[in-house]
Amino acid sequence: MKVHFISIGGSVMHQLAIALSRKGYQVTGTDDEIFEPAKSNLAKEGLLPLNIGWQPDLITDDIDAVILGMHAKADNPEMLKAKQMGLKIYSFPEYIYQESKDKTRVVVGGSHGKTTTTSMIMHVLRHCNKQFDYLVGAKLEGFDQSVNITDAPVIICEGDEYPASAIEKKPKFHFLFPHIAILTGIAWDHINVFPTFDFYLEQFVIFINKIEKGGILIYNETDPVLKELVENNLRTDIRYQPYQIPFHTIENGRTTVTINKTTGILKIFGNHNLLNLFAAYYACKELNISDGDFIMAIGSFTGASKRLELIGSNKSSNVYRDFAHAPSKVKATIDAVKEQYPDRKLIGILELHTYSSLNEKFMEEYKGAMDKADIAVVFYSKHALELKRMPELPKEKILKGFAKKDLMVINEKEELWDWLQHQSYSNSNLVLMSSGNYDGLDMLTFAKQITS
Repeated sequence: MKVHFISIGGSVMHQLAIALSRKGYQVTGTDDEIFEPAKSNLAKEGLLPLNIGWQPDLITDDIDAVILGMHAKADNPEMLKAKQMGLKIYSFPEYIYQESKDKTRVVVGGSHGKTTTTSMIMHVLRHCNKQFDYLVGAKLEGFDQSVNITDAPVIICEGDEYPASAIEKKPKFHFLFPHIAILTGIAWDHINVFPTFDFYLEQFVIFINKIEKGGILIYNETDPVLKELVENNLRTDIRYQPYQIPFHTIENGRTTVTINKTTGILKIFGNHNLLNLFAAYYACKELNISDGDFIMAIGSFTGASKRLELIGSNKSSNVYRDFAHAPSKVKATIDAVKEQYPDRKLIGILELHTYSSLNEKFMEEYKGAMDKADIAVVFYSKHALELKRMPELPKEKILKGFAKKDLMVINEKEELWDWLQHQSYSNSNLVLMSSGNYDGLDMLTFAKQITS
Protein backbone atom coordinates (compact mmCIF):
# COMPACT_ATOMS: atom_id res chain seq x y z
CA MET A 1 0.00 0.00 0.00
CA LYS A 2 1.15 3.51 -0.82
CA VAL A 3 -0.45 6.20 1.37
CA HIS A 4 0.00 9.98 1.28
CA PHE A 5 -0.85 12.28 4.19
CA ILE A 6 -1.92 15.87 3.54
CA SER A 7 -1.17 17.63 6.84
CA ILE A 8 1.04 14.89 8.25
CA GLY A 9 2.14 17.04 11.19
CA GLY A 10 -1.20 16.84 13.03
CA SER A 11 -1.16 15.39 16.54
CA VAL A 12 -3.09 12.27 15.50
CA MET A 13 -2.26 12.28 11.79
CA HIS A 14 1.46 11.86 12.33
CA GLN A 15 0.86 8.94 14.65
CA LEU A 16 -1.31 7.17 12.08
CA ALA A 17 1.45 7.75 9.53
CA ILE A 18 3.96 6.11 11.89
CA ALA A 19 1.61 3.20 12.58
CA LEU A 20 1.09 2.49 8.88
CA SER A 21 4.81 2.78 8.17
CA ARG A 22 5.50 0.24 10.92
CA LYS A 23 2.88 -2.01 9.34
CA GLY A 24 4.94 -1.99 6.14
CA TYR A 25 3.10 0.60 4.06
CA GLN A 26 4.92 3.12 1.89
CA VAL A 27 4.11 6.46 3.56
CA THR A 28 4.67 10.02 2.35
CA GLY A 29 3.33 13.27 3.71
CA THR A 30 3.45 17.06 3.64
CA ASP A 31 2.48 20.02 5.79
CA ASP A 32 2.93 23.78 5.86
CA GLU A 33 4.13 23.66 9.47
CA ILE A 34 5.21 20.86 11.80
CA PHE A 35 5.79 21.38 15.52
CA GLU A 36 7.11 19.22 18.32
CA PRO A 37 6.64 16.46 19.26
CA ALA A 38 5.38 15.52 15.79
CA LYS A 39 8.57 16.80 14.15
CA SER A 40 10.90 14.60 16.20
CA ASN A 41 8.54 11.60 16.08
CA LEU A 42 8.37 11.74 12.27
CA ALA A 43 12.12 12.27 11.93
CA LYS A 44 12.84 9.25 14.12
CA GLU A 45 10.74 7.07 11.81
CA GLY A 46 12.19 8.56 8.62
CA LEU A 47 8.88 10.22 7.70
CA LEU A 48 9.65 13.91 8.18
CA PRO A 49 9.07 15.78 4.88
CA LEU A 50 12.28 17.08 3.31
CA ASN A 51 10.58 20.40 2.59
CA ILE A 52 7.88 22.33 4.42
CA GLY A 53 4.90 23.29 2.26
CA TRP A 54 2.44 21.64 -0.09
CA GLN A 55 3.97 19.62 -2.93
CA PRO A 56 1.46 18.64 -5.64
CA ASP A 57 4.22 16.79 -7.50
CA LEU A 58 4.04 14.10 -4.81
CA ILE A 59 0.47 13.29 -5.85
CA THR A 60 0.94 10.44 -8.33
CA ASP A 61 -1.41 7.86 -9.83
CA ASP A 62 0.16 4.97 -7.90
CA ILE A 63 -1.10 6.27 -4.53
CA ASP A 64 -3.69 3.92 -3.00
CA ALA A 65 -5.06 6.39 -0.45
CA VAL A 66 -4.79 10.10 0.33
CA ILE A 67 -5.54 10.94 3.97
CA LEU A 68 -6.67 14.49 4.61
CA GLY A 69 -6.05 16.13 7.98
CA MET A 70 -8.15 18.82 9.66
CA HIS A 71 -5.44 21.42 9.13
CA ALA A 72 -5.68 21.19 5.32
CA LYS A 73 -8.03 23.72 3.75
CA ALA A 74 -10.60 23.09 1.03
CA ASP A 75 -8.35 24.76 -1.58
CA ASN A 76 -5.28 22.67 -0.72
CA PRO A 77 -3.37 22.17 -4.02
CA GLU A 78 -2.48 18.54 -3.27
CA MET A 79 -6.07 17.68 -2.50
CA LEU A 80 -7.31 19.42 -5.65
CA LYS A 81 -4.83 17.43 -7.75
CA ALA A 82 -5.80 14.17 -6.03
CA LYS A 83 -9.46 14.92 -6.79
CA GLN A 84 -8.63 15.70 -10.41
CA MET A 85 -6.77 12.39 -10.73
CA GLY A 86 -9.62 10.44 -9.18
CA LEU A 87 -7.57 9.16 -6.24
CA LYS A 88 -9.29 7.88 -3.13
CA ILE A 89 -9.35 10.66 -0.52
CA TYR A 90 -10.22 9.83 3.08
CA SER A 91 -10.68 11.83 6.24
CA PHE A 92 -8.90 10.37 9.26
CA PRO A 93 -11.89 8.39 10.61
CA GLU A 94 -12.89 7.19 7.13
CA TYR A 95 -9.45 5.69 6.72
CA ILE A 96 -9.51 4.11 10.18
CA TYR A 97 -12.67 2.32 9.07
CA GLN A 98 -10.97 1.12 5.90
CA GLU A 99 -8.24 -0.46 8.03
CA SER A 100 -10.74 -2.05 10.45
CA LYS A 101 -13.46 -3.47 8.18
CA ASP A 102 -12.62 -7.01 9.27
CA LYS A 103 -12.15 -6.18 12.98
CA THR A 104 -14.55 -6.02 15.90
CA ARG A 105 -14.99 -2.27 16.31
CA VAL A 106 -15.50 -0.71 19.74
CA VAL A 107 -16.36 3.01 19.58
CA VAL A 108 -16.67 5.26 22.64
CA GLY A 109 -18.76 8.39 22.08
CA GLY A 110 -20.28 11.05 24.30
CA SER A 111 -19.70 14.64 25.37
CA HIS A 112 -17.38 13.67 28.21
CA GLY A 113 -15.41 10.67 29.45
CA LYS A 114 -14.51 9.34 26.00
CA THR A 115 -10.75 9.37 26.48
CA THR A 116 -10.87 7.86 29.95
CA THR A 117 -13.33 5.10 29.00
CA THR A 118 -11.33 4.22 25.89
CA SER A 119 -8.14 4.21 27.98
CA MET A 120 -9.71 1.90 30.57
CA ILE A 121 -10.67 -0.66 27.92
CA MET A 122 -7.19 -0.51 26.42
CA HIS A 123 -5.57 -0.90 29.84
CA VAL A 124 -7.64 -3.97 30.68
CA LEU A 125 -7.09 -5.65 27.31
CA ARG A 126 -3.35 -5.12 27.52
CA HIS A 127 -3.30 -6.44 31.10
CA CYS A 128 -5.13 -9.55 29.84
CA ASN A 129 -2.65 -9.98 26.94
CA LYS A 130 -5.27 -9.42 24.24
CA GLN A 131 -4.21 -8.17 20.81
CA PHE A 132 -5.95 -4.99 19.68
CA ASP A 133 -5.59 -1.80 17.67
CA TYR A 134 -6.60 1.57 19.04
CA LEU A 135 -7.30 5.25 18.53
CA VAL A 136 -7.34 7.45 21.63
CA GLY A 137 -7.06 11.18 22.26
CA ALA A 138 -4.37 11.26 24.95
CA LYS A 139 -0.96 9.89 25.88
CA LEU A 140 -1.37 6.74 27.96
CA GLU A 141 1.15 5.06 30.21
CA GLY A 142 2.53 1.95 28.53
CA PHE A 143 1.54 3.00 24.99
CA ASP A 144 4.08 4.82 22.83
CA GLN A 145 1.42 5.92 20.33
CA SER A 146 -2.16 7.20 20.52
CA VAL A 147 -2.92 5.31 17.29
CA ASN A 148 -1.98 1.78 16.35
CA ILE A 149 -2.96 -0.21 13.26
CA THR A 150 -1.86 -3.84 12.94
CA ASP A 151 -3.53 -7.13 12.01
CA ALA A 152 -5.20 -7.42 15.44
CA PRO A 153 -8.83 -8.69 15.44
CA VAL A 154 -10.19 -5.81 17.57
CA ILE A 155 -9.94 -2.01 17.46
CA ILE A 156 -10.83 0.35 20.31
CA CYS A 157 -11.69 3.87 19.12
CA GLU A 158 -12.43 7.12 20.84
CA GLY A 159 -15.10 8.56 18.57
CA ASP A 160 -15.74 12.27 18.84
CA GLU A 161 -18.58 14.27 17.35
CA TYR A 162 -16.53 17.00 15.65
CA PRO A 163 -16.02 17.37 11.87
CA ALA A 164 -13.92 14.74 10.12
CA SER A 165 -12.02 17.07 7.77
CA ALA A 166 -12.12 20.36 5.88
CA ILE A 167 -14.20 18.79 3.11
CA GLU A 168 -16.10 16.26 5.23
CA LYS A 169 -18.08 18.16 7.84
CA LYS A 170 -19.89 15.15 9.28
CA PRO A 171 -18.78 14.08 12.78
CA LYS A 172 -15.89 11.66 13.07
CA PHE A 173 -17.86 9.01 14.92
CA HIS A 174 -20.33 8.69 12.03
CA PHE A 175 -17.65 6.88 10.01
CA LEU A 176 -16.61 4.12 12.42
CA PHE A 177 -19.66 1.77 12.38
CA PRO A 178 -19.22 0.07 15.77
CA HIS A 179 -20.19 -3.43 16.80
CA ILE A 180 -19.84 -2.34 20.43
CA ALA A 181 -20.85 1.29 20.99
CA ILE A 182 -20.67 3.34 24.17
CA LEU A 183 -22.35 6.68 24.88
CA THR A 184 -21.14 8.25 28.12
CA GLY A 185 -23.46 11.27 28.25
CA ILE A 186 -24.60 14.34 26.37
CA ALA A 187 -23.80 17.93 27.31
CA TRP A 188 -23.89 20.69 24.70
CA ASP A 189 -20.52 22.21 23.93
CA HIS A 190 -18.62 23.79 21.01
CA ILE A 191 -21.44 26.06 19.95
CA ASN A 192 -19.33 27.24 17.01
CA VAL A 193 -19.75 23.76 15.50
CA PHE A 194 -23.21 22.93 16.87
CA PRO A 195 -25.20 26.18 17.01
CA THR A 196 -28.30 24.58 18.56
CA PHE A 197 -28.78 21.83 21.12
CA ASP A 198 -31.21 19.96 18.85
CA PHE A 199 -28.61 19.87 16.07
CA TYR A 200 -26.07 18.52 18.56
CA LEU A 201 -28.50 15.81 19.72
CA GLU A 202 -29.16 14.75 16.14
CA GLN A 203 -25.49 13.74 15.74
CA PHE A 204 -25.92 11.12 18.47
CA VAL A 205 -29.12 9.78 16.91
CA ILE A 206 -27.20 9.28 13.67
CA PHE A 207 -24.40 7.57 15.60
CA ILE A 208 -26.87 5.10 17.14
CA ASN A 209 -28.19 4.31 13.68
CA LYS A 210 -24.61 3.58 12.50
CA ILE A 211 -24.19 0.67 14.94
CA GLU A 212 -23.84 -2.60 13.04
CA LYS A 213 -26.85 -4.95 13.09
CA GLY A 214 -26.51 -7.38 15.97
CA GLY A 215 -24.34 -4.91 17.86
CA ILE A 216 -24.80 -3.41 21.30
CA LEU A 217 -25.23 0.11 22.69
CA ILE A 218 -23.85 0.58 26.19
CA TYR A 219 -25.21 3.86 27.56
CA ASN A 220 -25.23 5.95 30.74
CA GLU A 221 -28.80 5.79 32.00
CA THR A 222 -28.09 8.34 34.76
CA ASP A 223 -27.90 11.04 32.08
CA PRO A 224 -31.55 12.06 31.53
CA VAL A 225 -30.89 13.63 28.13
CA LEU A 226 -29.10 10.53 26.85
CA LYS A 227 -31.65 8.16 28.38
CA GLU A 228 -34.53 9.98 26.67
CA LEU A 229 -32.65 10.10 23.37
CA VAL A 230 -31.98 6.34 23.45
CA GLU A 231 -35.55 5.47 24.44
CA ASN A 232 -36.93 7.65 21.64
CA ASN A 233 -34.71 6.02 19.02
CA LEU A 234 -34.86 2.32 19.83
CA ARG A 235 -33.77 -0.20 17.21
CA THR A 236 -34.95 -3.80 17.16
CA ASP A 237 -31.77 -5.13 15.54
CA ILE A 238 -29.28 -4.20 18.28
CA ARG A 239 -29.01 -4.86 22.03
CA TYR A 240 -29.00 -2.25 24.77
CA GLN A 241 -27.03 -2.22 28.02
CA PRO A 242 -27.72 0.69 30.39
CA TYR A 243 -25.22 1.39 33.17
CA GLN A 244 -24.98 3.57 36.25
CA ILE A 245 -22.54 4.19 39.10
CA PRO A 246 -21.43 0.79 40.43
CA PHE A 247 -21.47 -0.02 44.13
CA HIS A 248 -18.43 1.47 45.84
CA THR A 249 -17.09 2.77 49.13
CA ILE A 250 -14.71 5.61 49.95
CA GLU A 251 -12.45 5.43 52.99
CA ASN A 252 -9.38 7.56 53.77
CA GLY A 253 -9.23 8.92 50.24
CA ARG A 254 -9.37 5.43 48.70
CA THR A 255 -12.20 4.05 46.53
CA THR A 256 -13.18 0.38 46.44
CA VAL A 257 -15.57 -0.89 43.75
CA THR A 258 -17.71 -4.05 43.60
CA ILE A 259 -19.16 -5.58 40.43
CA ASN A 260 -21.07 -8.86 40.63
CA LYS A 261 -19.56 -9.71 44.05
CA THR A 262 -16.02 -9.08 42.76
CA THR A 263 -14.26 -6.29 44.67
CA GLY A 264 -11.11 -4.29 44.02
CA ILE A 265 -9.32 -1.14 45.16
CA LEU A 266 -8.95 1.67 42.61
CA LYS A 267 -6.30 4.31 42.00
CA ILE A 268 -8.87 6.58 40.36
CA PHE A 269 -11.91 8.17 41.98
CA GLY A 270 -15.04 10.21 41.35
CA ASN A 271 -18.53 9.34 40.14
CA HIS A 272 -17.62 10.25 36.57
CA ASN A 273 -14.71 7.80 36.63
CA LEU A 274 -16.89 5.11 38.19
CA LEU A 275 -19.41 5.59 35.40
CA ASN A 276 -16.61 5.33 32.83
CA LEU A 277 -15.39 2.20 34.58
CA PHE A 278 -18.79 0.50 34.38
CA ALA A 279 -19.06 1.35 30.67
CA ALA A 280 -15.59 -0.12 30.11
CA TYR A 281 -16.62 -3.22 32.09
CA TYR A 282 -19.56 -3.95 29.78
CA ALA A 283 -17.41 -3.42 26.68
CA CYS A 284 -14.76 -5.78 28.03
CA LYS A 285 -17.45 -8.30 28.89
CA GLU A 286 -18.47 -8.29 25.22
CA LEU A 287 -14.81 -9.02 24.43
CA ASN A 288 -14.87 -12.06 26.74
CA ILE A 289 -13.00 -10.55 29.70
CA SER A 290 -14.11 -12.11 32.99
CA ASP A 291 -15.25 -10.07 36.01
CA GLY A 292 -12.22 -11.15 37.99
CA ASP A 293 -9.77 -10.23 35.25
CA PHE A 294 -11.45 -6.87 34.74
CA ILE A 295 -11.38 -5.90 38.42
CA MET A 296 -7.78 -7.03 38.79
CA ALA A 297 -6.67 -5.07 35.73
CA ILE A 298 -8.62 -1.88 36.40
CA GLY A 299 -7.11 -1.65 39.88
CA SER A 300 -3.80 -0.54 38.37
CA PHE A 301 -5.33 2.06 36.05
CA THR A 302 -4.07 5.53 36.98
CA GLY A 303 -5.92 7.57 34.36
CA ALA A 304 -5.15 9.29 31.08
CA SER A 305 -2.94 12.35 30.80
CA LYS A 306 -4.66 15.54 32.01
CA ARG A 307 -7.73 13.64 33.20
CA LEU A 308 -7.79 14.31 36.96
CA GLU A 309 -4.04 13.70 36.81
CA LEU A 310 -2.11 13.98 40.07
CA ILE A 311 0.86 16.28 39.38
CA GLY A 312 1.95 17.06 42.94
CA SER A 313 1.32 15.56 46.36
CA ASN A 314 2.39 15.56 50.00
CA LYS A 315 0.79 14.40 53.25
CA SER A 316 -1.68 17.28 53.46
CA SER A 317 -2.34 18.36 49.88
CA ASN A 318 -2.72 17.19 46.29
CA VAL A 319 -2.54 19.12 43.02
CA TYR A 320 -4.52 17.82 40.04
CA ARG A 321 -4.73 18.96 36.46
CA ASP A 322 -7.69 18.19 34.29
CA PHE A 323 -8.70 18.85 30.70
CA ALA A 324 -12.12 19.97 31.97
CA HIS A 325 -13.50 23.02 30.19
CA ALA A 326 -17.14 22.24 29.37
CA PRO A 327 -19.60 22.88 32.24
CA SER A 328 -20.44 19.20 32.84
CA LYS A 329 -16.74 18.28 32.94
CA VAL A 330 -15.89 21.08 35.36
CA LYS A 331 -18.71 20.08 37.71
CA ALA A 332 -17.76 16.38 37.58
CA THR A 333 -14.11 17.15 38.40
CA ILE A 334 -14.89 19.53 41.27
CA ASP A 335 -17.51 17.19 42.75
CA ALA A 336 -15.21 14.17 42.52
CA VAL A 337 -12.33 15.76 44.42
CA LYS A 338 -14.63 17.15 47.12
CA GLU A 339 -16.31 13.79 47.64
CA GLN A 340 -12.98 11.97 47.82
CA TYR A 341 -11.50 14.45 50.32
CA PRO A 342 -14.46 16.09 52.11
CA ASP A 343 -12.32 17.43 54.98
CA ARG A 344 -9.81 19.24 52.78
CA LYS A 345 -10.22 22.74 51.41
CA LEU A 346 -10.80 22.60 47.66
CA ILE A 347 -9.27 25.34 45.49
CA GLY A 348 -10.53 25.21 41.92
CA ILE A 349 -9.02 27.23 39.07
CA LEU A 350 -10.73 27.09 35.70
CA GLU A 351 -9.25 28.62 32.56
CA LEU A 352 -11.77 29.61 29.90
CA HIS A 353 -9.98 28.83 26.66
CA THR A 354 -12.33 27.25 24.09
CA TYR A 355 -14.58 29.13 21.69
CA SER A 356 -17.67 28.13 23.70
CA SER A 357 -16.22 28.91 27.14
CA LEU A 358 -15.15 32.38 25.99
CA ASN A 359 -18.56 33.14 24.54
CA GLU A 360 -20.68 35.51 26.61
CA LYS A 361 -23.88 33.70 25.56
CA PHE A 362 -22.56 30.38 26.91
CA MET A 363 -21.84 31.59 30.45
CA GLU A 364 -25.18 30.57 31.92
CA GLU A 365 -24.33 26.93 31.11
CA TYR A 366 -21.71 27.11 33.91
CA LYS A 367 -24.24 27.83 36.67
CA GLY A 368 -23.42 25.60 39.65
CA ALA A 369 -20.36 24.01 38.01
CA MET A 370 -17.93 25.20 40.73
CA ASP A 371 -20.31 25.39 43.70
CA LYS A 372 -18.50 22.72 45.74
CA ALA A 373 -15.13 24.50 45.51
CA ASP A 374 -14.29 26.31 48.73
CA ILE A 375 -12.25 28.81 46.72
CA ALA A 376 -13.09 29.22 43.03
CA VAL A 377 -11.20 31.20 40.40
CA VAL A 378 -12.07 31.68 36.74
CA PHE A 379 -9.16 32.84 34.57
CA TYR A 380 -9.17 33.89 30.94
CA SER A 381 -6.61 35.79 28.91
CA LYS A 382 -7.21 38.68 26.58
CA HIS A 383 -4.65 37.02 24.31
CA ALA A 384 -6.92 33.99 23.85
CA LEU A 385 -9.81 36.25 22.87
CA GLU A 386 -7.60 38.02 20.35
CA LEU A 387 -6.37 34.77 18.79
CA LYS A 388 -9.95 33.58 18.34
CA ARG A 389 -11.00 37.02 17.09
CA MET A 390 -13.69 37.17 19.74
CA PRO A 391 -15.16 40.27 21.39
CA GLU A 392 -14.28 41.34 24.91
CA LEU A 393 -15.73 39.14 27.66
CA PRO A 394 -16.88 41.29 30.62
CA LYS A 395 -16.13 39.89 34.07
CA GLU A 396 -19.69 40.68 35.14
CA LYS A 397 -21.05 38.20 32.57
CA ILE A 398 -18.87 35.44 34.04
CA LEU A 399 -19.94 36.24 37.59
CA LYS A 400 -23.59 36.21 36.58
CA GLY A 401 -23.25 32.98 34.61
CA PHE A 402 -21.45 30.95 37.29
CA ALA A 403 -23.72 32.43 39.99
CA LYS A 404 -21.28 31.47 42.75
CA LYS A 405 -20.78 33.64 45.79
CA ASP A 406 -17.17 34.86 46.21
CA LEU A 407 -16.12 33.66 42.73
CA MET A 408 -12.90 35.39 41.63
CA VAL A 409 -12.48 36.34 37.98
CA ILE A 410 -8.97 37.15 36.75
CA ASN A 411 -7.89 38.04 33.20
CA GLU A 412 -4.23 38.97 33.72
CA LYS A 413 -1.72 36.13 34.13
CA GLU A 414 0.51 38.24 36.40
CA GLU A 415 -2.43 38.76 38.76
CA LEU A 416 -3.21 35.03 38.77
CA TRP A 417 0.44 34.15 39.45
CA ASP A 418 0.64 36.61 42.32
CA TRP A 419 -2.60 35.28 43.79
CA LEU A 420 -1.34 31.69 43.62
CA GLN A 421 1.84 32.60 45.50
CA HIS A 422 -0.11 34.01 48.44
CA GLN A 423 -2.45 31.09 49.14
CA SER A 424 -2.12 28.50 51.89
CA TYR A 425 -2.12 24.95 50.54
CA SER A 426 -2.01 23.06 53.85
CA ASN A 427 -4.84 20.50 54.14
CA SER A 428 -5.99 21.51 50.66
CA ASN A 429 -6.48 20.14 47.17
CA LEU A 430 -5.74 22.38 44.20
CA VAL A 431 -7.51 21.52 40.93
CA LEU A 432 -6.24 23.15 37.71
CA MET A 433 -8.80 22.83 34.92
CA SER A 434 -7.92 23.92 31.40
CA SER A 435 -7.57 22.91 27.77
CA GLY A 436 -5.02 25.73 27.42
CA ASN A 437 -1.83 26.72 29.26
CA TYR A 438 -2.82 29.67 31.49
CA ASP A 439 -1.28 32.08 29.00
CA GLY A 440 2.15 30.51 29.49
CA LEU A 441 2.28 30.13 33.29
CA ASP A 442 4.36 27.13 34.42
CA MET A 443 1.76 25.31 36.51
CA LEU A 444 3.67 22.00 36.59
CA THR A 445 6.67 23.56 38.31
CA PHE A 446 4.37 25.48 40.65
CA ALA A 447 2.58 22.25 41.64
CA LYS A 448 5.88 20.60 42.52
CA GLN A 449 7.00 23.65 44.53
CA ILE A 450 3.95 23.78 46.79
CA THR A 451 3.92 20.02 47.43
CA SER A 452 7.66 19.42 47.86
